[in-house]
Amino acid sequence: MIYKFKSSVAADLLMLAADGDRMLRLLGRDPAPKGIIEPAAMPAAIAALEAAIARAEDPAAEAGPQAGAGAEAGEPAVGLRQRLWPMVQLLRQCQAADAAVVWGV
Repeated sequence: MIYKFKSSVAADLLMLAADGDRMLRLLGRDPAPKGIIEPAAMPAAIAALEAAIARAEDPAAEAGPQAGAGAEAGEPAVGLRQRLWPMVQLLRQCQAADAAVVWGV
């Protein structure tokens, strides 16, 4: 499955199922094929994603970013920041325009 996050004020954002599921869990939601993030919930969503990014980049964390995730030798792993930053930007745009983010509709 592919998540397609849409709003009336920004371009669509596509995420593979594993990344979309992880992002929704970070927001305290159960992964679902349809959903909405209302403008009132966006400050908390942005804060949750930024906190997760900060935790993932903390050098004191037990494992490095995507350690052992199948990346070949010499190939940089894709970190949580690269996966989530487009969503943080989408949420900020939508919050400023008081527009919801939806998926699966």
